[in-house]
Amino acid sequence: MEFLILASLGLLALGIQVWALSDCVRTSAPDFERVSKRTKTFWTAVLAASVFFGFLYVVVPVMSLRVPPMGMGMIFCLAGATAAGVYLADVRPMLAEVRGRGRGRGQQNRGSSW
Repeated sequence: MEFLILASLGLLALGIQVWALSDCVRTSAPDFERVSKRTKTFWTAVLAASVFFGFLYVVVPVMSLRVPPMGMGMIFCLAGATAAGVYLADVRPMLAEVRGRGRGRGQQNRGSSW
């Protein structure tokens, strides 16, 4: 039971990390400079390391069908999930506004459709 819980939480964290990395890779470098949220290289490196450690945390125990360890692997996975969460909650919305896909853009009081 412990194996299933930790493995599923690790997979969830890995999914979030991959989502953040894929969004970061698809965004252009000048957009990061426009919102003053570090550089694309910084976020790509942090999120790539996040995905790497998340992948190790999930794959190694799943291949051997052992409970994932509660040591440094879990700490690195949690740190990576935190970095991905910061990117998705803080940086991504600002980038979406710059790209024109943010909340409030395009809906600027155009009146009623009636």
